[in-house]
Amino acid sequence: MTRKTPDQFRSARWFAPDDFRSFGHRSRMNQMGYSAEDYIGKPVIAIINTWSDFNYCHAHFKQRVEDVKRGILQAGGFPVELPAISLSEGKVKPTSMLYRNFLAMETEELLRSHPVDGAVLMGGCDKTTPGLLLGATSAGLPSVYVPAGPMLRGNWHGKVLGSGSDAFKYWDERRAGNITDKDWGEMEVGIARSYGVCMTMGTASTMTALAEAIGMTLPGASSIPAADSNHIRMCAAAGRRAVEMVWEDLTPAKIQTEAAFRNAITVAMAMGCSTNAVIHLLAMARRAGHAISLDDFDAASRKVPVIANIRPSGEKYLMEDFYYAGGFLGLMTRLKPFLDLTQITASGRTWAEELEGAEVYNDDVIRPLDNPIYAEGALAVLRGNLAPNGCVVKPSAAEPHLLRHTGPALVFDDYPALKEQIDRDDLDVTPDTVLVLRNAGPLGGPGMPEWGMIPIPKKLVKQGVRDMVRISDARMSGTSYGACILHVSPESYVGGPLALVKTGDRIAVDIPGRTIHLDVPEEELLRRRAALPAPTPRYERGYGWMFSQHIQQAHEGCDFDFLRTDFGAPVEEPVIF
Repeated sequence: MTRKTPDQFRSARWFAPDDFRSFGHRSRMNQMGYSAEDYIGKPVIAIINTWSDFNYCHAHFKQRVEDVKRGILQAGGFPVELPAISLSEGKVKPTSMLYRNFLAMETEELLRSHPVDGAVLMGGCDKTTPGLLLGATSAGLPSVYVPAGPMLRGNWHGKVLGSGSDAFKYWDERRAGNITDKDWGEMEVGIARSYGVCMTMGTASTMTALAEAIGMTLPGASSIPAADSNHIRMCAAAGRRAVEMVWEDLTPAKIQTEAAFRNAITVAMAMGCSTNAVIHLLAMARRAGHAISLDDFDAASRKVPVIANIRPSGEKYLMEDFYYAGGFLGLMTRLKPFLDLTQITASGRTWAEELEGAEVYNDDVIRPLDNPIYAEGALAVLRGNLAPNGCVVKPSAAEPHLLRHTGPALVFDDYPALKEQIDRDDLDVTPDTVLVLRNAGPLGGPGMPEWGMIPIPKKLVKQGVRDMVRISDARMSGTSYGACILHVSPESYVGGPLALVKTGDRIAVDIPGRTIHLDVPEEELLRRRAALPAPTPRYERGYGWMFSQHIQQAHEGCDFDFLRTDFGAPVEEPVIF
Protein backbone atom coordinates (compact mmCIF):
# COMPACT_ATOMS: atom_id res chain seq x y z
CA MET A 1 0.00 0.00 0.00
CA THR A 2 1.31 3.45 -0.93
CA ARG A 3 1.61 5.68 2.12
CA LYS A 4 1.62 9.44 2.24
CA THR A 5 4.69 11.43 3.19
CA PRO A 6 4.42 14.34 5.64
CA ASP A 7 4.84 16.93 2.89
CA GLN A 8 1.63 15.52 1.32
CA PHE A 9 -0.43 16.17 4.43
CA ARG A 10 -3.21 18.66 3.94
CA SER A 11 -2.18 20.42 7.16
CA ALA A 12 1.26 21.06 5.66
CA ARG A 13 -0.34 23.73 3.45
CA TRP A 14 -0.92 25.75 6.64
CA PHE A 15 2.22 24.93 8.59
CA ALA A 16 5.11 23.96 6.26
CA PRO A 17 5.81 26.96 3.96
CA ASP A 18 8.47 29.49 4.83
CA ASP A 19 6.23 32.52 4.35
CA PHE A 20 4.54 35.20 6.40
CA ARG A 21 1.14 33.48 6.60
CA SER A 22 2.56 30.17 7.85
CA PHE A 23 4.65 32.11 10.35
CA GLY A 24 1.33 33.37 11.74
CA HIS A 25 -0.16 29.88 11.84
CA ARG A 26 2.82 28.47 13.70
CA SER A 27 3.14 31.39 16.09
CA ARG A 28 -0.49 31.02 17.15
CA MET A 29 0.11 27.32 17.82
CA ASN A 30 2.99 28.44 20.04
CA GLN A 31 0.55 30.80 21.75
CA MET A 32 -1.49 27.76 22.86
CA GLY A 33 1.59 26.09 24.29
CA TYR A 34 2.34 23.74 21.40
CA SER A 35 5.77 23.38 19.85
CA ALA A 36 6.63 22.23 16.35
CA GLU A 37 7.39 18.75 17.70
CA ASP A 38 3.71 18.40 18.64
CA TYR A 39 2.26 18.72 15.17
CA ILE A 40 4.78 19.28 12.35
CA GLY A 41 5.10 16.16 10.20
CA LYS A 42 2.24 14.45 12.02
CA PRO A 43 -1.36 13.78 10.89
CA VAL A 44 -3.60 16.44 12.43
CA ILE A 45 -6.84 14.75 13.43
CA ALA A 46 -10.02 16.75 13.98
CA ILE A 47 -12.35 15.34 16.62
CA ILE A 48 -15.86 16.52 15.78
CA ASN A 49 -17.51 16.25 19.19
CA THR A 50 -21.29 16.63 19.52
CA TRP A 51 -21.26 16.75 23.33
CA SER A 52 -23.51 19.21 25.15
CA ASP A 53 -25.07 19.60 28.57
CA PHE A 54 -28.47 18.99 26.98
CA ASN A 55 -27.54 15.79 25.14
CA TYR A 56 -28.09 12.88 27.52
CA CYS A 57 -27.08 10.39 24.81
CA HIS A 58 -23.65 12.02 24.64
CA ALA A 59 -23.15 12.81 28.34
CA HIS A 60 -20.01 10.64 28.41
CA PHE A 61 -18.39 12.34 25.42
CA LYS A 62 -16.77 14.90 27.69
CA GLN A 63 -14.61 12.03 28.96
CA ARG A 64 -14.56 9.87 25.84
CA VAL A 65 -12.99 12.65 23.78
CA GLU A 66 -9.95 12.34 26.03
CA ASP A 67 -9.78 8.62 25.19
CA VAL A 68 -9.91 9.44 21.49
CA LYS A 69 -7.13 11.99 21.97
CA ARG A 70 -5.06 9.40 23.84
CA GLY A 71 -5.34 7.03 20.90
CA ILE A 72 -4.36 9.72 18.39
CA LEU A 73 -1.29 10.61 20.43
CA GLN A 74 -0.35 6.94 20.82
CA ALA A 75 -0.32 6.57 17.03
CA GLY A 76 1.80 9.67 16.50
CA GLY A 77 -0.96 12.07 15.48
CA PHE A 78 -2.00 15.47 16.78
CA PRO A 79 -5.60 15.71 18.12
CA VAL A 80 -7.71 18.86 17.76
CA GLU A 81 -11.22 18.95 19.24
CA LEU A 82 -13.79 20.86 17.18
CA PRO A 83 -17.22 21.06 18.88
CA ALA A 84 -20.31 20.87 16.66
CA ILE A 85 -24.04 21.32 17.19
CA SER A 86 -25.29 18.54 19.46
CA LEU A 87 -28.89 17.86 18.31
CA SER A 88 -30.31 16.32 21.45
CA GLU A 89 -33.24 14.17 20.35
CA GLY A 90 -36.37 15.16 22.25
CA LYS A 91 -34.92 18.37 23.62
CA VAL A 92 -34.43 20.21 20.30
CA LYS A 93 -37.68 21.73 19.00
CA PRO A 94 -39.63 21.68 16.81
CA THR A 95 -37.59 18.63 15.79
CA SER A 96 -33.94 17.67 15.57
CA MET A 97 -34.56 16.70 11.93
CA LEU A 98 -34.79 20.39 11.13
CA TYR A 99 -31.09 20.62 11.97
CA ARG A 100 -29.62 17.37 10.59
CA ASN A 101 -28.45 19.19 7.48
CA PHE A 102 -27.17 22.05 9.64
CA LEU A 103 -24.84 19.57 11.37
CA ALA A 104 -23.86 18.13 7.98
CA MET A 105 -22.93 21.58 6.72
CA GLU A 106 -21.08 22.44 9.92
CA THR A 107 -19.09 19.19 9.80
CA GLU A 108 -18.15 19.67 6.16
CA GLU A 109 -17.04 23.25 6.68
CA LEU A 110 -15.19 22.57 9.94
CA LEU A 111 -13.12 19.93 8.17
CA ARG A 112 -12.57 21.95 5.01
CA SER A 113 -11.66 25.25 6.65
CA HIS A 114 -9.19 24.01 9.28
CA PRO A 115 -5.65 22.58 8.91
CA VAL A 116 -6.67 18.97 9.50
CA ASP A 117 -5.79 15.74 7.70
CA GLY A 118 -8.44 13.36 9.04
CA ALA A 119 -11.32 13.15 11.46
CA VAL A 120 -12.91 11.20 14.28
CA LEU A 121 -16.68 11.80 14.30
CA MET A 122 -18.34 11.47 17.72
CA GLY A 123 -22.11 10.97 17.57
CA GLY A 124 -24.96 8.60 18.25
CA CYS A 125 -28.10 10.55 19.13
CA ASP A 126 -30.51 10.07 16.23
CA LYS A 127 -29.63 12.82 13.73
CA THR A 128 -25.96 13.11 14.70
CA THR A 129 -24.95 9.91 12.90
CA PRO A 130 -26.31 10.87 9.47
CA GLY A 131 -25.42 14.54 9.98
CA LEU A 132 -21.77 13.80 10.75
CA LEU A 133 -21.44 11.22 7.98
CA LEU A 134 -23.09 13.46 5.38
CA GLY A 135 -20.63 16.22 6.20
CA ALA A 136 -17.59 13.94 6.27
CA THR A 137 -18.60 12.41 2.94
CA SER A 138 -18.66 15.81 1.27
CA ALA A 139 -15.44 16.96 2.96
CA GLY A 140 -13.70 13.81 1.73
CA LEU A 141 -11.04 13.49 4.45
CA PRO A 142 -10.15 10.12 6.03
CA SER A 143 -12.74 9.73 8.79
CA VAL A 144 -13.83 7.17 11.35
CA TYR A 145 -17.11 7.30 13.26
CA VAL A 146 -17.29 6.72 17.04
CA PRO A 147 -20.83 5.69 18.12
CA ALA A 148 -22.05 6.74 21.57
CA GLY A 149 -23.36 3.26 22.39
CA PRO A 150 -26.71 2.22 23.90
CA MET A 151 -27.63 2.97 27.51
CA LEU A 152 -28.25 0.25 30.10
CA ARG A 153 -31.59 -1.54 30.41
CA GLY A 154 -34.39 0.25 32.21
CA ASN A 155 -36.07 -1.27 35.26
CA TRP A 156 -39.42 -0.85 37.01
CA HIS A 157 -41.07 -3.23 39.51
CA GLY A 158 -38.91 -6.11 38.32
CA LYS A 159 -39.78 -5.45 34.66
CA VAL A 160 -37.18 -4.57 32.03
CA LEU A 161 -38.05 -1.26 30.38
CA GLY A 162 -37.05 -0.23 26.88
CA SER A 163 -36.67 3.48 26.17
CA GLY A 164 -39.39 4.94 24.02
CA SER A 165 -41.25 1.70 23.35
CA ASP A 166 -42.31 1.12 26.95
CA ALA A 167 -42.93 4.82 27.51
CA PHE A 168 -45.48 4.76 24.68
CA LYS A 169 -46.94 1.48 25.93
CA TYR A 170 -47.40 2.51 29.55
CA TRP A 171 -48.60 6.02 28.65
CA ASP A 172 -51.60 4.37 26.99
CA GLU A 173 -52.14 2.27 30.13
CA ARG A 174 -52.07 5.43 32.22
CA ARG A 175 -54.55 7.10 29.85
CA ALA A 176 -56.77 4.05 30.28
CA GLY A 177 -56.50 4.31 34.08
CA ASN A 178 -54.62 1.01 34.43
CA ILE A 179 -51.53 2.41 36.20
CA THR A 180 -51.24 5.05 38.90
CA ASP A 181 -49.46 8.40 38.98
CA LYS A 182 -47.03 6.82 41.45
CA ASP A 183 -46.26 4.02 38.96
CA TRP A 184 -45.68 6.56 36.23
CA GLY A 185 -43.32 8.59 38.40
CA GLU A 186 -41.30 5.49 39.25
CA MET A 187 -40.99 4.63 35.57
CA GLU A 188 -39.75 8.14 34.89
CA VAL A 189 -36.65 7.53 37.02
CA GLY A 190 -36.22 3.89 36.00
CA ILE A 191 -36.43 3.89 32.23
CA ALA A 192 -33.18 5.76 31.45
CA ARG A 193 -30.46 4.70 33.92
CA SER A 194 -27.24 5.71 32.19
CA TYR A 195 -25.75 7.86 29.48
CA GLY A 196 -25.98 6.48 25.96
CA VAL A 197 -28.58 6.24 23.22
CA CYS A 198 -31.90 4.39 23.34
CA MET A 199 -31.33 0.71 24.15
CA THR A 200 -34.19 -0.37 21.93
CA MET A 201 -33.73 -0.76 18.16
CA GLY A 202 -34.68 2.88 17.72
CA THR A 203 -33.22 5.34 15.27
CA ALA A 204 -30.00 5.83 17.24
CA SER A 205 -29.03 2.15 17.46
CA THR A 206 -30.24 1.61 13.91
CA MET A 207 -28.13 4.40 12.47
CA THR A 208 -24.95 3.58 14.38
CA ALA A 209 -25.29 -0.02 13.17
CA LEU A 210 -25.75 1.19 9.60
CA ALA A 211 -22.70 3.44 9.92
CA GLU A 212 -20.82 0.27 10.82
CA ALA A 213 -22.41 -1.72 7.98
CA ILE A 214 -21.29 0.93 5.49
CA GLY A 215 -17.80 0.59 6.94
CA MET A 216 -17.36 3.95 8.65
CA THR A 217 -16.73 2.61 12.20
CA LEU A 218 -14.26 0.15 13.61
CA PRO A 219 -15.83 -3.31 13.20
CA GLY A 220 -17.86 -4.25 16.27
CA ALA A 221 -18.05 -0.68 17.57
CA SER A 222 -21.74 0.13 17.18
CA SER A 223 -23.32 -2.22 19.69
CA ILE A 224 -20.95 -1.72 22.65
CA PRO A 225 -22.98 -0.36 25.60
CA ALA A 226 -22.00 3.19 26.48
CA ALA A 227 -21.22 2.28 30.09
CA ASP A 228 -19.07 -0.76 29.20
CA SER A 229 -15.28 -0.31 29.52
CA ASN A 230 -14.97 -1.80 26.03
CA HIS A 231 -16.42 1.50 24.82
CA ILE A 232 -13.48 3.41 26.31
CA ARG A 233 -11.01 1.11 24.58
CA MET A 234 -12.91 1.42 21.30
CA CYS A 235 -12.61 5.23 21.47
CA ALA A 236 -8.84 5.03 21.89
CA ALA A 237 -8.61 2.47 19.09
CA ALA A 238 -10.60 4.77 16.80
CA GLY A 239 -8.15 7.57 17.55
CA ARG A 240 -5.21 5.34 16.65
CA ARG A 241 -6.90 4.15 13.49
CA ALA A 242 -7.73 7.68 12.32
CA VAL A 243 -4.01 8.45 12.22
CA GLU A 244 -3.28 5.37 10.11
CA MET A 245 -6.16 6.20 7.76
CA VAL A 246 -4.47 9.51 6.97
CA TRP A 247 -1.17 7.81 6.13
CA GLU A 248 -3.10 5.35 3.93
CA ASP A 249 -5.34 8.06 2.42
CA LEU A 250 -8.38 5.88 3.20
CA THR A 251 -11.15 8.35 2.42
CA PRO A 252 -14.95 7.92 2.72
CA ALA A 253 -15.22 7.58 -1.06
CA LYS A 254 -13.10 4.41 -0.92
CA ILE A 255 -15.31 2.90 1.78
CA GLN A 256 -18.78 4.15 0.86
CA THR A 257 -19.38 2.24 -2.37
CA GLU A 258 -22.82 1.42 -3.69
CA ALA A 259 -22.31 -2.17 -2.50
CA ALA A 260 -21.55 -0.83 1.00
CA PHE A 261 -24.91 0.94 1.09
CA ARG A 262 -26.66 -2.19 -0.15
CA ASN A 263 -25.01 -4.07 2.72
CA ALA A 264 -26.41 -1.42 5.05
CA ILE A 265 -29.93 -1.87 3.66
CA THR A 266 -29.64 -5.62 4.24
CA VAL A 267 -28.54 -5.07 7.83
CA ALA A 268 -31.38 -2.58 8.36
CA MET A 269 -33.94 -5.18 7.34
CA ALA A 270 -32.42 -7.90 9.51
CA MET A 271 -32.42 -5.62 12.56
CA GLY A 272 -36.05 -4.56 12.27
CA CYS A 273 -34.77 -1.04 11.75
CA SER A 274 -36.28 2.33 12.50
CA THR A 275 -38.27 3.76 9.59
CA ASN A 276 -36.06 6.84 9.90
CA ALA A 277 -33.24 4.76 8.43
CA VAL A 278 -34.88 5.11 5.03
CA ILE A 279 -34.62 8.89 4.92
CA HIS A 280 -31.09 9.00 6.31
CA LEU A 281 -29.66 6.23 4.12
CA LEU A 282 -31.22 7.77 1.01
CA ALA A 283 -29.52 11.08 1.81
CA MET A 284 -26.20 9.45 2.71
CA ALA A 285 -26.07 7.25 -0.38
CA ARG A 286 -26.97 10.08 -2.71
CA ARG A 287 -24.39 12.34 -1.06
CA ALA A 288 -21.85 9.60 -1.82
CA GLY A 289 -23.01 9.60 -5.44
CA HIS A 290 -25.13 6.43 -5.51
CA ALA A 291 -28.65 6.14 -6.92
CA ILE A 292 -30.31 4.31 -4.02
CA SER A 293 -34.12 4.58 -3.97
CA LEU A 294 -37.14 3.47 -1.95
CA ASP A 295 -37.44 0.47 -4.25
CA ASP A 296 -34.10 -0.87 -2.97
CA PHE A 297 -35.45 -0.93 0.58
CA ASP A 298 -38.65 -2.68 -0.44
CA ALA A 299 -36.79 -5.28 -2.50
CA ALA A 300 -34.49 -6.07 0.44
CA SER A 301 -37.45 -6.30 2.79
CA ARG A 302 -38.99 -8.98 0.57
CA LYS A 303 -36.00 -11.31 0.93
CA VAL A 304 -34.14 -10.48 4.16
CA PRO A 305 -35.71 -11.86 7.36
CA VAL A 306 -35.80 -9.98 10.66
CA ILE A 307 -33.41 -11.92 12.91
CA ALA A 308 -32.54 -9.39 15.65
CA ASN A 309 -35.04 -10.08 18.43
CA ILE A 310 -34.83 -6.54 19.81
CA ARG A 311 -37.74 -4.32 20.80
CA PRO A 312 -39.84 -2.87 19.29
CA SER A 313 -39.94 -5.49 16.49
CA GLY A 314 -38.89 -8.20 18.94
CA GLU A 315 -40.70 -9.04 22.12
CA LYS A 316 -38.07 -9.39 24.79
CA TYR A 317 -34.52 -8.16 24.36
CA LEU A 318 -32.64 -4.86 24.29
CA MET A 319 -29.30 -3.66 22.89
CA GLU A 320 -27.31 -4.77 25.93
CA ASP A 321 -28.55 -8.32 25.30
CA PHE A 322 -27.70 -7.94 21.61
CA TYR A 323 -24.09 -6.99 22.38
CA TYR A 324 -23.47 -9.89 24.73
CA ALA A 325 -25.17 -12.29 22.29
CA GLY A 326 -22.49 -11.53 19.70
CA GLY A 327 -23.41 -8.00 18.72
CA PHE A 328 -23.08 -6.52 15.28
CA LEU A 329 -20.38 -8.91 14.10
CA GLY A 330 -22.45 -11.88 15.21
CA LEU A 331 -25.41 -10.54 13.24
CA MET A 332 -23.24 -10.09 10.16
CA THR A 333 -22.12 -13.73 10.28
CA ARG A 334 -25.76 -14.77 9.97
CA LEU A 335 -26.29 -12.45 6.99
CA LYS A 336 -23.34 -13.63 4.90
CA PRO A 337 -25.56 -15.00 2.08
CA PHE A 338 -26.98 -11.49 1.53
CA LEU A 339 -23.79 -9.43 1.88
CA ASP A 340 -20.89 -8.35 -0.32
CA LEU A 341 -18.04 -9.32 1.97
CA THR A 342 -15.38 -7.82 -0.30
CA GLN A 343 -16.26 -4.34 0.92
CA ILE A 344 -13.71 -2.69 3.19
CA THR A 345 -14.24 -0.92 6.50
CA ALA A 346 -12.43 1.87 8.32
CA SER A 347 -10.01 -0.84 9.48
CA GLY A 348 -8.77 -1.17 5.90
CA ARG A 349 -9.77 -4.84 5.92
CA THR A 350 -12.66 -6.56 4.14
CA TRP A 351 -15.76 -7.79 5.89
CA ALA A 352 -14.70 -11.33 5.01
CA GLU A 353 -11.56 -10.77 7.07
CA GLU A 354 -13.31 -8.97 9.91
CA LEU A 355 -15.92 -11.70 10.39
CA GLU A 356 -13.38 -14.47 10.86
CA GLY A 357 -14.00 -15.91 14.32
CA ALA A 358 -17.16 -13.89 14.98
CA GLU A 359 -19.94 -15.90 16.63
CA VAL A 360 -23.47 -15.72 17.97
CA TYR A 361 -23.80 -16.78 21.62
CA ASN A 362 -27.57 -16.64 22.00
CA ASP A 363 -29.76 -17.92 19.17
CA ASP A 364 -32.87 -16.32 20.61
CA VAL A 365 -31.44 -12.80 20.59
CA ILE A 366 -29.81 -13.12 17.15
CA ARG A 367 -31.87 -15.73 15.35
CA PRO A 368 -30.66 -18.12 12.67
CA LEU A 369 -32.00 -17.38 9.19
CA ASP A 370 -34.30 -20.41 9.39
CA ASN A 371 -35.89 -19.21 12.64
CA PRO A 372 -36.48 -15.47 12.16
CA ILE A 373 -38.68 -13.09 14.11
CA TYR A 374 -40.37 -12.29 10.79
CA ALA A 375 -39.70 -14.02 7.49
CA GLU A 376 -39.90 -10.61 5.81
CA GLY A 377 -41.36 -7.20 6.41
CA ALA A 378 -39.01 -5.00 8.42
CA LEU A 379 -40.17 -2.21 6.12
CA ALA A 380 -42.57 -1.92 3.23
CA VAL A 381 -42.94 0.84 0.66
CA LEU A 382 -46.50 1.54 -0.44
CA ARG A 383 -47.60 3.49 -3.49
CA GLY A 384 -50.94 4.62 -4.84
CA ASN A 385 -53.01 7.71 -5.48
CA LEU A 386 -52.48 8.83 -1.87
CA ALA A 387 -48.68 8.51 -2.09
CA PRO A 388 -47.46 8.71 -5.71
CA ASN A 389 -43.82 8.96 -4.60
CA GLY A 390 -44.18 6.37 -1.89
CA CYS A 391 -44.67 6.01 1.84
CA VAL A 392 -43.19 3.68 4.43
CA VAL A 393 -44.60 1.30 7.03
CA LYS A 394 -43.05 -1.18 9.46
CA PRO A 395 -45.18 -4.35 9.09
CA SER A 396 -43.24 -6.19 11.79
CA ALA A 397 -44.46 -3.66 14.39
CA ALA A 398 -48.15 -3.69 13.32
CA GLU A 399 -51.03 -5.90 14.40
CA PRO A 400 -51.46 -8.62 11.72
CA HIS A 401 -55.15 -7.91 11.17
CA LEU A 402 -54.30 -4.37 10.02
CA LEU A 403 -51.95 -5.39 7.20
CA ARG A 404 -54.97 -5.31 4.87
CA HIS A 405 -57.51 -2.75 5.97
CA THR A 406 -60.16 -0.41 4.60
CA GLY A 407 -61.82 2.23 6.70
CA PRO A 408 -63.15 5.80 6.87
CA ALA A 409 -60.66 8.64 7.37
CA LEU A 410 -60.62 10.94 10.38
CA VAL A 411 -58.51 13.90 9.33
CA PHE A 412 -56.48 16.25 11.51
CA ASP A 413 -55.08 19.29 9.70
CA ASP A 414 -52.14 19.68 12.06
CA TYR A 415 -50.76 18.35 15.33
CA PRO A 416 -52.35 20.99 17.59
CA ALA A 417 -55.77 20.01 16.21
CA LEU A 418 -54.98 16.35 16.87
CA LYS A 419 -53.88 17.04 20.45
CA GLU A 420 -57.01 19.08 21.08
CA GLN A 421 -59.41 16.38 19.88
CA ILE A 422 -57.80 12.96 20.38
CA ASP A 423 -58.90 12.52 24.01
CA ARG A 424 -62.50 13.68 23.54
CA ASP A 425 -65.00 11.11 24.79
CA ASP A 426 -67.41 12.06 21.98
CA LEU A 427 -64.87 11.70 19.16
CA ASP A 428 -66.53 10.00 16.19
CA VAL A 429 -64.10 7.11 15.86
CA THR A 430 -64.08 3.29 15.84
CA PRO A 431 -61.25 0.73 15.63
CA ASP A 432 -61.79 0.65 11.83
CA THR A 433 -61.20 4.38 11.44
CA VAL A 434 -58.04 5.46 9.60
CA LEU A 435 -56.46 8.38 11.44
CA VAL A 436 -54.87 10.93 9.09
CA LEU A 437 -52.46 13.69 10.14
CA ARG A 438 -51.24 16.18 7.57
CA ASN A 439 -49.02 19.26 7.40
CA ALA A 440 -46.32 17.39 9.31
CA GLY A 441 -43.81 16.79 6.51
CA PRO A 442 -40.42 18.37 5.71
CA LEU A 443 -41.93 21.77 4.92
CA GLY A 444 -45.25 21.48 6.70
CA GLY A 445 -44.01 20.37 10.13
CA PRO A 446 -41.67 22.14 9.72
CA GLY A 447 -38.78 19.66 9.70
CA MET A 448 -40.88 16.47 9.52
CA PRO A 449 -41.30 15.89 13.29
CA GLU A 450 -41.80 12.49 14.89
CA TRP A 451 -45.58 12.84 15.09
CA GLY A 452 -46.35 9.78 12.97
CA MET A 453 -47.21 7.46 15.86
CA ILE A 454 -50.57 9.18 16.22
CA PRO A 455 -52.02 8.41 19.66
CA ILE A 456 -54.89 5.95 19.83
CA PRO A 457 -57.99 7.99 20.78
CA LYS A 458 -58.57 7.82 24.52
CA LYS A 459 -62.09 6.57 23.91
CA LEU A 460 -60.67 3.48 22.18
CA VAL A 461 -57.77 3.02 24.61
CA LYS A 462 -60.33 2.56 27.38
CA GLN A 463 -61.98 -0.14 25.23
CA GLY A 464 -58.66 -2.02 24.97
CA VAL A 465 -57.68 -0.92 21.45
CA ARG A 466 -53.89 -0.65 21.13
CA ASP A 467 -53.35 -0.40 17.37
CA MET A 468 -55.12 1.05 14.35
CA VAL A 469 -54.14 2.34 10.91
CA ARG A 470 -52.58 5.80 11.04
CA ILE A 471 -51.30 7.78 8.04
CA SER A 472 -49.19 10.93 7.93
CA ASP A 473 -46.44 12.78 6.12
CA ALA A 474 -44.51 12.85 9.41
CA ARG A 475 -41.83 10.52 10.75
CA MET A 476 -42.06 8.49 13.94
CA SER A 477 -39.58 7.56 16.62
CA GLY A 478 -37.66 4.40 15.91
CA THR A 479 -38.83 3.16 19.31
CA SER A 480 -42.46 3.45 18.18
CA TYR A 481 -44.67 0.64 16.97
CA GLY A 482 -48.04 0.04 15.36
CA ALA A 483 -49.69 0.26 11.93
CA CYS A 484 -48.31 3.71 11.22
CA ILE A 485 -47.89 4.68 7.56
CA LEU A 486 -45.30 7.43 7.32
CA HIS A 487 -43.32 9.74 5.02
CA VAL A 488 -46.24 10.15 2.58
CA SER A 489 -44.69 11.85 -0.44
CA PRO A 490 -45.26 14.41 -1.75
CA GLU A 491 -46.29 15.96 1.57
CA SER A 492 -49.62 17.69 2.04
CA TYR A 493 -48.10 21.15 2.61
CA VAL A 494 -46.91 21.30 -1.02
CA GLY A 495 -50.23 19.97 -2.34
CA GLY A 496 -49.63 16.24 -2.14
CA PRO A 497 -52.75 14.04 -2.27
CA LEU A 498 -52.88 13.84 1.53
CA ALA A 499 -54.04 17.48 1.40
CA LEU A 500 -57.17 16.37 -0.49
CA VAL A 501 -58.48 13.81 2.02
CA LYS A 502 -61.69 14.63 3.87
CA THR A 503 -63.08 13.00 6.99
CA GLY A 504 -65.29 10.11 5.92
CA ASP A 505 -63.35 9.27 2.73
CA ARG A 506 -62.52 5.60 2.57
CA ILE A 507 -58.86 4.59 2.47
CA ALA A 508 -57.68 1.11 1.51
CA VAL A 509 -54.30 -0.18 2.64
CA ASP A 510 -52.79 -3.43 1.35
CA ILE A 511 -49.32 -3.80 2.87
CA PRO A 512 -48.53 -7.24 1.35
CA GLY A 513 -49.69 -5.82 -2.00
CA ARG A 514 -47.75 -2.58 -1.38
CA THR A 515 -50.68 -0.29 -2.20
CA ILE A 516 -52.46 2.63 -0.57
CA HIS A 517 -55.60 4.04 -2.19
CA LEU A 518 -57.95 6.93 -1.51
CA ASP A 519 -61.37 5.83 -2.75
CA VAL A 520 -62.47 9.15 -4.22
CA PRO A 521 -63.18 9.73 -7.94
CA GLU A 522 -60.44 11.54 -9.84
CA GLU A 523 -62.75 14.36 -10.91
CA GLU A 524 -63.61 15.03 -7.27
CA LEU A 525 -59.93 15.10 -6.37
CA LEU A 526 -59.31 17.61 -9.18
CA ARG A 527 -62.12 19.80 -7.82
CA ARG A 528 -60.67 19.65 -4.33
CA ARG A 529 -57.20 20.48 -5.62
CA ALA A 530 -58.47 23.58 -7.39
CA ALA A 531 -59.91 24.78 -4.09
CA LEU A 532 -56.72 24.26 -2.05
CA PRO A 533 -55.52 27.47 -0.40
CA ALA A 534 -51.88 28.51 -0.72
CA PRO A 535 -49.85 27.36 2.30
CA THR A 536 -48.73 29.88 4.90
CA PRO A 537 -44.91 30.21 4.99
CA ARG A 538 -43.41 28.61 8.09
CA TYR A 539 -40.43 30.98 8.16
CA GLU A 540 -39.70 34.40 6.69
CA ARG A 541 -36.06 34.71 7.80
CA GLY A 542 -33.08 32.85 9.27
CA TYR A 543 -32.06 29.23 9.02
CA GLY A 544 -35.71 28.10 8.83
CA TRP A 545 -36.19 30.22 5.71
CA MET A 546 -33.12 28.68 4.08
CA PHE A 547 -34.36 25.21 5.09
CA SER A 548 -37.73 25.93 3.47
CA GLN A 549 -36.15 27.04 0.20
CA HIS A 550 -33.93 24.00 -0.24
CA ILE A 551 -35.26 20.92 1.58
CA GLN A 552 -36.09 17.89 -0.57
CA GLN A 553 -39.02 15.54 -0.04
CA ALA A 554 -38.92 12.36 2.04
CA HIS A 555 -38.43 9.95 -0.88
CA GLU A 556 -35.27 11.90 -1.78
CA GLY A 557 -33.80 11.77 1.74
CA CYS A 558 -34.63 15.33 2.90
CA ASP A 559 -31.19 16.63 1.98
CA PHE A 560 -30.73 20.22 0.86
CA ASP A 561 -30.74 20.40 -2.93
CA PHE A 562 -27.53 22.48 -2.98
CA LEU A 563 -25.66 19.84 -0.93
CA ARG A 564 -26.28 17.06 -3.43
CA THR A 565 -23.17 15.61 -5.04
CA ASP A 566 -24.53 16.40 -8.52
CA PHE A 567 -25.56 19.99 -7.71
CA GLY A 568 -22.27 21.49 -8.90
CA ALA A 569 -18.55 21.03 -9.16
CA PRO A 570 -16.70 19.75 -6.07
CA VAL A 571 -15.57 22.45 -3.65
CA GLU A 572 -11.87 23.13 -3.98
CA GLU A 573 -9.42 23.38 -1.10
CA PRO A 574 -9.40 26.82 0.51
CA VAL A 575 -6.81 29.30 -0.70
CA ILE A 576 -4.25 30.32 1.90
CA PHE A 577 -2.87 33.86 1.74
